[in-house]
Amino acid sequence: MPTIGQAIATFGVTVDEHLDRQAEIPILAGLQFQGDVAVVPVNRDPARTPVPEEGVPIVRGQAQANTHLLLAAGKAFFAPERFGGGLVLGVLTVAQDAVAYLAHPEHAFTGIAPGTYELRRQREQADGTRLVAD
Repeated sequence: MPTIGQAIATFGVTVDEHLDRQAEIPILAGLQFQGDVAVVPVNRDPARTPVPEEGVPIVRGQAQANTHLLLAAGKAFFAPERFGGGLVLGVLTVAQDAVAYLAHPEHAFTGIAPGTYELRRQREQADGTRLVAD
């Protein structure tokens, strides 16, 4: 498994200083969360648009800070949801022998194994239903 330090070196994305650079990044195929973004395994048509080398911003934080950035080591594909505003942000397909990562300054890196997933926003019940703020 890669470490946070190796991911920083590979992708050039920095994370908060208090995060242990030697910590390993698990590569998971099941349901996982990174802050307000959920990675949900699904059985649906795969995405076909390649994730570019610079990554794809999935959820942008305030003033462009704290963005959840989708990155790929190998072939990964992302199709944003055509009708934005809902909980589904898009479909991610990770090819065999590849890994996708969600990078975030406060949460470091989340490793995503080969398969097809929906990337979704979380919502919470407060005075009314609202999207979870990271």
